[in-house]
Amino acid sequence: MTQHLPQITPLPNRFRADVLARKRLIGLWSSLGQPVTTEIIGLAGFDWLLLDGEHSPNDVLTFMPQLMALKDSTSAPVVRPPWNDPVMLKRLLDIGFYNFLIPFVESAEEARRAVRATRYPPDGIRGVSGAQRQNRYGTLPDFFKTINDNICVLVQIESRKGVEAADEICAEPGVDGIFIGPNDLAAAYGHLGNPNHPEVQAAVRQIYEAANRAGKAIGTLTPVEADAKRYLDMGAHFVAVGIDNALLRDAARALRERFTV
Repeated sequence: MTQHLPQITPLPNRFRADVLARKRLIGLWSSLGQPVTTEIIGLAGFDWLLLDGEHSPNDVLTFMPQLMALKDSTSAPVVRPPWNDPVMLKRLLDIGFYNFLIPFVESAEEARRAVRATRYPPDGIRGVSGAQRQNRYGTLPDFFKTINDNICVLVQIESRKGVEAADEICAEPGVDGIFIGPNDLAAAYGHLGNPNHPEVQAAVRQIYEAANRAGKAIGTLTPVEADAKRYLDMGAHFVAVGIDNALLRDAARALRERFTV
């Protein structure tokens, strides 16, 4: 007899607890923007899935059906908005996201702004809607008493200015983890397309050291297996090891090549 899928409850936020505990969490990047593909990768057993709104054709109306598709998945959805914008963050919160990756953070003030946008007063500036998808349309008990402690904020350092302010960013209360963007760092340091350049890797180590001093989890994305293992060996905690569109591309090419005469 087929067992029923486990009932997935949004609170308490298990992913945030694991990030704060600096556990090893293996993730997958989702860029296709389609609920069917999101549902499929949600069955693969990754610890977390990044639904991308910065470099992918996603918005609030495409994110919500993807969240619905992940309702029975044990993979925690994390969203990357297109920018550190309080209005956008409010809308993503209301449709049901609990975990955020904020792009291009360059200062403690910008990190603070992101955290405050995800919290209700007095801890932040989030607007109040009594019945929305995140609180199961008003059916989650004690939602307003507990939600501020159940939102995970990860910030992305991907510029020279961000690297210079790494200690201040990492020390900001409410910042749960630091995400390193090697490709953007490579561009910022004049080595576009070469994230393994020694100067870029020196910047990566500088961010690692700042995060470790602050006791914050460290994450990154790298679809190259050797690089992913190297970052994990360096002490990274939440690492995305692939991208859905690249997996589809590579599998399709490999299949075609097996039938090439």
